[in-house]
Amino acid sequence: MSSFNQTLAMYFILSGISNVPELQLPIFLLVLLTYLLTLGGNITIFLLVCLDHHLHTPMYFFLSNLSILDMSSATITMHRVFFSFITGDTTISFFACITQMYIFASLTTDELLLLTIMSYDRYMAICHPLHYHTRMCLKFCSRLTAICWTVGFVQVLPLVVMISNITCFKTTEINHFFCDIMPLIRLPCNKVFSLELYNFINGLLLAVLPFFLTFIPYIFIVNSILKIRSSTGRRKTFYTCSSHLTVIILLYTSLVCQYLQPDSTASKGTNKLYSLFNTAAVPLLNPLIYSLKNKDVKDALKRRMRLKS
Repeated sequence: MSSFNQTLAMYFILSGISNVPELQLPIFLLVLLTYLLTLGGNITIFLLVCLDHHLHTPMYFFLSNLSILDMSSATITMHRVFFSFITGDTTISFFACITQMYIFASLTTDELLLLTIMSYDRYMAICHPLHYHTRMCLKFCSRLTAICWTVGFVQVLPLVVMISNITCFKTTEINHFFCDIMPLIRLPCNKVFSLELYNFINGLLLAVLPFFLTFIPYIFIVNSILKIRSSTGRRKTFYTCSSHLTVIILLYTSLVCQYLQPDSTASKGTNKLYSLFNTAAVPLLNPLIYSLKNKDVKDALKRRMRLKS
């Protein structure tokens, strides 16, 4: 394992998704297809929310922001896979690596915070319907969304500064297909206690805390649903938040599998698969879940298609 001095060699080497030559082309085509479908699905959701006045509600305002996050997250990670396959160059500059890590980590935090707000939105719509339109006005929703974006891009900055100041790395190779936080903080020659401590505290505040704040409203939502006498009414009410709940479970499950894997050589290949699922599949599944399970979105899409025909 070679030493690495930041002042002499300002680059890293990404190992990619797979080291098996026979799998390179199938993986590239699969990832490319997934990425194109991700862009198509999320752009469709975003344009529908913008163009159809029936979707000008807080829930779909947040959904349009979620679409932007999904497209951006998939792009910032997948572009390196495409670049490496086309050019054969698996190196990435130190600056580009830190930038990729910063943007991806920020977007992930943004998505967790946005899903928390969407959970509160569903709580207000189901548990306090009479006050919903007064509390969840466009101005208030815009402020909440702006806070999410700001917090997401600010909270990673100290981590970026600390990693940028490290001058000695154990190796130039990153056993991943993009520059993620966990592979990077394991590379310094010596353990950086402040770096690990900040990453731990940051994870508690911006991953664990949003997790509880996201699911707590559903305790009250379920309680309100159980009070509805008719089974039809219960199903209809639960249906309004089922898409959001599905997306939450999907995202948190993928994050747990990606970041809470044991730090062993045997688990690294599996961890790449979890990362690939989180960065490629989840952004694709989100618009599919909202379009397939949401009557308003399907109706809006039908109206747009009729206008074009």
